[in-house]
This record gives sequence, C-alpha cells and structure tokens, in this order.
Amino acid sequence: MHFASDNSGPVHPKVMDALARANEGYAMAYGADKLMDRVRDQVRELFEAPDAAVYLTATGTAANSLILATLGQPWQTVFCSKYAHIHEDECNAPEFYTGGAKLTLLPGEDAKFSPDALRTAIEGEETRGVHGPQRGPVSITQVTERGTLYSLAEIKALTAIAKSYDLPVHMDGARFANAVVALGCSPAEMSWRAGIDALSFGGTKNGLMGVEAVIFFDPRHAWEFELRRKRGAHLFSKHRYLSAQFSAYLEDGLWLDMAKDANRAGGQLARGLKQTDSFSFLHEPEANMLFPRFARQIHQRLHDQGACYHMWSGSLTGDDPEELLAARLVCDWSMTDDTVESFLSAVRAA
Repeated sequence: MHFASDNSGPVHPKVMDALARANEGYAMAYGADKLMDRVRDQVRELFEAPDAAVYLTATGTAANSLILATLGQPWQTVFCSKYAHIHEDECNAPEFYTGGAKLTLLPGEDAKFSPDALRTAIEGEETRGVHGPQRGPVSITQVTERGTLYSLAEIKALTAIAKSYDLPVHMDGARFANAVVALGCSPAEMSWRAGIDALSFGGTKNGLMGVEAVIFFDPRHAWEFELRRKRGAHLFSKHRYLSAQFSAYLEDGLWLDMAKDANRAGGQLARGLKQTDSFSFLHEPEANMLFPRFARQIHQRLHDQGACYHMWSGSLTGDDPEELLAARLVCDWSMTDDTVESFLSAVRAA
C-alpha cells in the first residue's frame, strides 16, 4: 500500500530491456548517440513540431532551471504559482541557474493562477525603472502540485496574457503524460498550440529510471541551452542511457499507457474514498495525485497496517484522535486494482 510518490515506483520492464540493449558495445558520447537521433525524431513527430529543439536531462529540477535560465535574464522575475515546484521544491535552483532572477509568486485556488492574477503581477513589475526586477518568463505546472489541471482554455488564456507583454511561457510537465490522458488531448494541443514556448516533458514520475525531456518549440534557444546544460554540469557523457529510456518511453505509446494506468488507479482510489464516511478532499482529484482529509486515528491505524504515504498537514502524534489531517496519496503506473482495494479495505476497517 505504497502511495508516497510516483517517484517511488519501479521502472517499466520495457525500459529496463531498452537499457540492456543500449549497454551492448560502444556509442558516441554527449548526446551524439544514434538513439538520441531517434528520440528527437520521436518527440518531433509526437508534438507535430518538426523544428523543435529536443534535449534530455536526468532530473526535473535541471530541466526546469536550465529552461528558465535560457528564457530569462538575471535581472528579471519569473511569474509562477506560489505552490510551483520551482518555488517549493527545488532549493532555489531556478534562481541559481538564472544567475539571480527572482520568482514572483501568484495566488490562486487549487495551485492554479488566473489570467487576472497574472496580469496584475506583470503590471506590478517594471514600475521602478532600473531599481526593480524586469518582467520575465511565465511558468505553469501541468498537472499542478495539488493534483489539479489547467484546461486547454485556461492555458491559452494565460499564454495570451504573457504574449501580450512579449513574455515566454514555460510548462513544468513532470506529469505531462497524466494531464494529456486526463484531458483527452494531444501533446501539441497542450503545448505549443496553446502558446507554450518550452516544456519539461517528464518521464521519471511515469515509469522511467531518471530522465526528462527539454523541448524548445522555437529552435533559436537551442545553442544557449546547450551551453547552459554543459556549464551547469548536466550534460551526460554516457548519454545513450538517457536516450534509451526516452526512446522506449515513446515507442508504441508506452508513455500514455503508463499514465492511463496511474490515472485509472487514482480514479479508483478517489471513488472509493468518496464512498467512505468522514472523508473530504482539499482539492478535487483530476489525475493520479489525491489530497484526502480524515481523522488522525484513521491515519494512525493505516500506518500501523503498513500503508505508506505522506502527511500533508499535522502529525500522526497528537492529543486529538478526531482531528482532521490531510494526506497526499499518489498512484504510479504499476499500482494494481488489488493494491488500491487493499488500501480502501483498510480505510473502511479503520
């Protein structure tokens, strides 16, 4: 009953097989391997973007930070949600890699910000001349850090605001696959056709060992990104092991199949919890990440039975057994119906 994170799940066997095949013989280093040529073709075909510049990094933090450094300047500010991963979970890496650009945090419900909030934040900068930060990139997360989704219309509305100020837009797509499945759209519709300039296309949370794709839909950013990736110590010498993972990820729609499995498990879990007394959600579940809230004593009993998940508010230890505490439950591609049902049975018993 392991719901701690989709980072915690296993690597898909097809990816492991691809790594084993890639381990045979010799291959050119630093992304000059033939497998990387295949990845570029696969990504460009998938996104219907024949001119896109495509790169791989080993972590989402590197992908996000190096993209923002390429799109922005040290004296600018990045507009993002106050819940954004680049703010809450990357140890100031965006600030470090951009050379000092700050983040302007936008409020909003369910970890999303509105076009009005974005316009207000943008208008609040470049008002103090040389003394204040200049307007920089806009960054949105899809799926958000609270398991919610921007609709295609919402993405387009945000990018339209950004474009009206000539600002580029980055999408943190660590769970991009889960969002594509949930919205029933194409990768192109949720990226460049909606106004996204650069994308972190996640794989690690969706069955890969450790690789994320960086996609610039405008290839003029390619050379600067290459320099920043090398200077930032994120250019792998034995790059073929990144390439092998991502090529297998895209082969025959494996990336979609795994996201469907994760979302299906998340839906099963959400329906089961909604049928149980005394449960509520901080945010309506829309993909594979849930934030249910229930009594401390239920949390304690579940953990005693071996359930593994993160507490989102409060502590397991406390004086009031009836105090409502939130949890974060995340389903990955390998989550089975039986595992979800075992957890729901434990919940009902508790």
